[in-house]
Amino acid sequence: MEIRPILSTLMRHKTAAALIVLQVAVTCAILCNALFMIGERIAQVTEISGLAEDELVRVQIIPIGGDANAAAQTRSDLAALRGLPGVTAATVMNQVPFVGSSWNSGVRLTPDQQQSTLSASNYMAEEQFIGTLGLNLVAGRNFLPEEYQDWDVFQRGESPVPATIITKKLADRLFPGEDPIGKVFYNWGEAPIPVVGVVEHLVRPSMQGGPSAREYAMVFPLRPNYNVGGNYMIRTAPERRAEVLAAAVETLRGNGPVRIVLDDNTTTVSELRGRFYQQQRGMAWLLGIVCVALLVITALGIVGLASFWVQQRTKQIGVRRALGATKGQILRYFQTENFLLASIGIVLGMLAAFGINQWLMSQYELARLPLYYLPVGAVALSLLGQIAVFGPARRAAAVPPAIATRTA
Repeated sequence: MEIRPILSTLMRHKTAAALIVLQVAVTCAILCNALFMIGERIAQVTEISGLAEDELVRVQIIPIGGDANAAAQTRSDLAALRGLPGVTAATVMNQVPFVGSSWNSGVRLTPDQQQSTLSASNYMAEEQFIGTLGLNLVAGRNFLPEEYQDWDVFQRGESPVPATIITKKLADRLFPGEDPIGKVFYNWGEAPIPVVGVVEHLVRPSMQGGPSAREYAMVFPLRPNYNVGGNYMIRTAPERRAEVLAAAVETLRGNGPVRIVLDDNTTTVSELRGRFYQQQRGMAWLLGIVCVALLVITALGIVGLASFWVQQRTKQIGVRRALGATKGQILRYFQTENFLLASIGIVLGMLAAFGINQWLMSQYELARLPLYYLPVGAVALSLLGQIAVFGPARRAAAVPPAIATRTA
């Protein structure tokens, strides 16, 4: 099909053509970034935490006025919890995943390094930490019995941290292409901390550092007491979580001094995860609705302008039909015309998409827009344009040749 007549016609209808181009460009720019943001949130909501989430419940308690014997009380609590029917393991933690705050500290690779290489989250662990959470150790070993020490002892400065287990993501970041086992880094104090094990996944409690730093986590063989975070994590069969959770709360309330159970934070880990990602899920749905609304508005705009053009050029179409143009040729004429306008709008929209992405990166720490989102947006809008113009194009193709003989 000749493109020159189409371009000539568009030049005589500059305003209408410019409106379609502008509408497609704006939709393309917003659509590409919205799809990217939806993808980012879906990736967060579906991330692998490393925990046996369906088997874990969490009880959080706090003392009333402090507890001088918190370490001994914690050992008593753990013994009582592990003796409950249905409990397969239990541990105490200074922090748990899927909450709003976390313990973090800078990691240095040399003792004289002035600025930290990165910030990672600090998990304190007692003997059943790995087994209770269900973490998968992919390299090295678990802590040895002699490496564990009470948090209170460590705080007095009697001995340094003897070892650490880190996540695979953190190992790849600190020691790219190398075996991390036996490597050291500096974190708490001036003594080097050797890496003795690597777990496949373990997310940090909060979103500090953004999605790329979600698995920057370290585990230290420091036994926290319930006064440090107050988190008891209990593992059981999925179908017994409610039963075990209720029994654990009653056990802790009746074991030792009076303490406060924080009911809002005492729940299953699955529920904690659901609450944690509620905002991301809501944003993904909102962005999805915006995308659909934009596509509908763009389609209606194309239909409206195409219908207007058909009405304005009815006699011209009739003349072409009288000169031998087939219905298929008329149909292809309008589809080609729309394709040209949509293509110009898509190119402008892609440039705008990068501009919007740069602004979002500077304002909201959003990652760079991957290139593959651009062809996705281009194909979607090209198909939308062809579908939207099909109805008006069919009406144009149905104009009879006899219309050319009528006077205005």
